[in-house]
Amino acid sequence: MLDELRQASALRGLRRQQRQVLIDARRLLSERGEANSLGQARELLDKIAKLPPEGLDELFERLSLDFNPDPQAVLLAAQAYAAEPNAAHLLALSRVSEPPRQELFRRLNRAPGATGVLVRLRRNLLGGLARHPEWRSVESDLLHLFGSWFNPGFLQMRQVDWNSPAQLLEQIIRHEAVHEIDGWDDLRRRLQPDRRLFAFFHPQLPDEPLIFVEVALLPEMPAAIAPLIDKKAETMAPDKFKVAVFYSISNCEPGLKGVSLGNFLIKRVAEHLQREHPKLKTFCTLSPIPGFSAWLQRSSDFSALKQLKKPQLERAREARELLLQASGGELAKLSQAETLAKLDSAAQQALQRLAAVYLVGQTTGAQGDPVARFHLDNGARLERLNPMGNRAAKGLKQSCGMMVNYLYDLGKIEGYHEAFTQGEIAYSRGVAALL
Repeated sequence: MLDELRQASALRGLRRQQRQVLIDARRLLSERGEANSLGQARELLDKIAKLPPEGLDELFERLSLDFNPDPQAVLLAAQAYAAEPNAAHLLALSRVSEPPRQELFRRLNRAPGATGVLVRLRRNLLGGLARHPEWRSVESDLLHLFGSWFNPGFLQMRQVDWNSPAQLLEQIIRHEAVHEIDGWDDLRRRLQPDRRLFAFFHPQLPDEPLIFVEVALLPEMPAAIAPLIDKKAETMAPDKFKVAVFYSISNCEPGLKGVSLGNFLIKRVAEHLQREHPKLKTFCTLSPIPGFSAWLQRSSDFSALKQLKKPQLERAREARELLLQASGGELAKLSQAETLAKLDSAAQQALQRLAAVYLVGQTTGAQGDPVARFHLDNGARLERLNPMGNRAAKGLKQSCGMMVNYLYDLGKIEGYHEAFTQGEIAYSRGVAALL
């Protein structure tokens, strides 16, 4: 009985908090609120920050329902613009069609520390989006605003080294998403002169990296990841630097999902390194293919791959049949090191062929490999496939050990990007030969 009374009291308290947040939000949007917006924004942000996760659900619900444009005002403004499409009518239509919650977020963002609170708010919203699709309007408004607030022109690129604050180094270890950092010795090796790490920071979040990229400076394009992340590897002399390899890129803030940061970071790092080391002529990646193994196991008909010609499709079918025989009818076994080690040259060629088919034929579609989509849309060229490039358990499971080099030709990035937006993938003669 006592527990029930406590729960009821806590629920009433939460309801009061939620009501007060909404009252304060409407006050902040009022004309009077605009004049006193800084103080009111501080108070409202504090109240939002104190809401427990279950309390945020009601806030998102009300934002999606009660802070929309007035349909009648939008209709009248649209009719006026359609009848007479002049600047005055266009401005009026733009004004009444913008959701009031966008202005609410702008006024909130005037308060110190607000940007971080709003990013975390979107992180919580994204976590519940699958269960509450009606929140998509709120999510879209935040994404729209973040696209401006986190414009790369406002961001600061900084190199992270061993002398960086310990708190920052701890964040790097925690957020590394591609190749796990095995403690401080591992991190220290990744920050030596032949290894670089660069991150983007926002002026309002100066101690929090938004995204970072790790780079290896090498004499040639690499085919395997293990030597790059070997914490006992000898440091290479600068006169041997010929190739800059982007081997890991990690987003640190889930609340910024969908905001373009990584492509600008890679390009800015490439320009920085080229100025520092003029002998660097090649900029490439050593990347995973996280969707390959799953695609290989479920795909039996390649006819939907419009990027490929009929002879290429036929060779893809033959390659799959060969791999079925080599794996005893269980393609999942190709994610095991023992099975891969026993493949003869024909089966190894078949596996590379299907990896090329996947990257060239599938990437432009909605189910394409996310890493491939990122780099190809960024203006890179699919350069080379590397069998057994990643022998770690994750690499075997996701891509049968396969890795890929994407080449960033700084003079052709824009052209390759434009071609990708039109559904065309840039790839080398070596990849073409696999098809």
